[in-house]
Amino acid sequence: MSIRIPRGTQDILPGEVEKWQLIEEKARELCEKFQYREIRTPIFEHTELFLRSVGDTTDIVQKEMYTFEDRGGRSLTLRPEGTASTVRSFVEHKMYGDASQPVKLYYMGPMFRYERPQAGRFRQFVQFGVEAIGSADPAIDAEVIALAMSLYRSMGLRKLKLIVNSLGDKESRSAHREALVSHFKPRIGEFCQDCQNRLEKNPMRILDCKQDREHELMKSAPSIIDYLNDDSKAYFEKVQKYLKNLDIDFTVDPNLVRGLDYYNHTAFEIMSDSEGFGAITTLCGGGRYNGLTEEIGGPEAPGIGFALSIERFIAALEAEKVDLPLNKGIDCYLVSLGEEAKDYTVGLLQKLRMAGYSAERDYLDRKIKAQFKAADRSNAKFVAVLGEDELKANKINVKSMESGEQTEVDLDSFIEKFTELYQS
Repeated sequence: MSIRIPRGTQDILPGEVEKWQLIEEKARELCEKFQYREIRTPIFEHTELFLRSVGDTTDIVQKEMYTFEDRGGRSLTLRPEGTASTVRSFVEHKMYGDASQPVKLYYMGPMFRYERPQAGRFRQFVQFGVEAIGSADPAIDAEVIALAMSLYRSMGLRKLKLIVNSLGDKESRSAHREALVSHFKPRIGEFCQDCQNRLEKNPMRILDCKQDREHELMKSAPSIIDYLNDDSKAYFEKVQKYLKNLDIDFTVDPNLVRGLDYYNHTAFEIMSDSEGFGAITTLCGGGRYNGLTEEIGGPEAPGIGFALSIERFIAALEAEKVDLPLNKGIDCYLVSLGEEAKDYTVGLLQKLRMAGYSAERDYLDRKIKAQFKAADRSNAKFVAVLGEDELKANKINVKSMESGEQTEVDLDSFIEKFTELYQS
């Protein structure tokens, strides 16, 4: 019996992994420009962290977490998302005391959710996310959204749609909660069991139900926008103003409800408008989470962030047929003829690499014609040919694969001469 990969996971092979590396590289470059610093947290945490932060009424906690007991009887969970771990680290390491505030962080790594695998959705998936903790300024909400939009655009995506909403402050959400309970309670029996369980605990989560989204009460449900108090309205208006100042197009959708309990005020999603992308169009989601640091034992430190799936990022690039600059090729391929020449290229290859060049040689004892074909497949910029005669004469022939021009150089000064040819 052959052992196969677990359902809902994937192997990312050479030829495909370069797309991931390109996105990761671009994300790090942007974070440096926006002054976000990388944080790396454990892949598993105490289960209580996600119960208290993500919320026990969410699908993630109720149905999707990979939870297990260790040998000491402690309940641990593979992280299903990145914000809770980042905020836990912020509190545990007292980053709220750093001189530079707000604390601006980013993370990149695998997350785990037990859900039905489908196109672009896996049980182990990779998220890139940012968190800005320590500021209640609506301008940083706009900055976080701008960073996400900038990343997508820098990779060539154009068919994007930004949806924003306000979930209001605690007072606004409380008034909206009462209105939702009154709206749904008389007919809650017509809804799924999850919605029935959420009615009293967190009725806003009913609006995010996929099973009952076509129910007539969904369409007529009270809008959070109608229950925003003056402070929440002013805050949301500022966020919209800043987005306009940044020339970022957006649509206000009062029905946008993020799937995690810790959100308040600004909530947003970025979607793909590309034809053929699929029924689930969301690429990225995020929002403000004032109160989360207090929930896990820290001081008051308002925050905002987003997370995006790299798998869905790549699917969007493919849907828009974006041509990525992937096949960069290598700088030099060493072709050898004869046993002594082959032995000599072992050291020569290392010298090239240590000088900063990407280089390769033959390891299959192939004929010279096959070695040149291997150089072509490697998309080599130069081929350096060393035979027994050249070795005796202390020479090597360097050929430019673009122009076809050949140059004979001394082996003793090969690296210096190759550098001159490479830069010319």
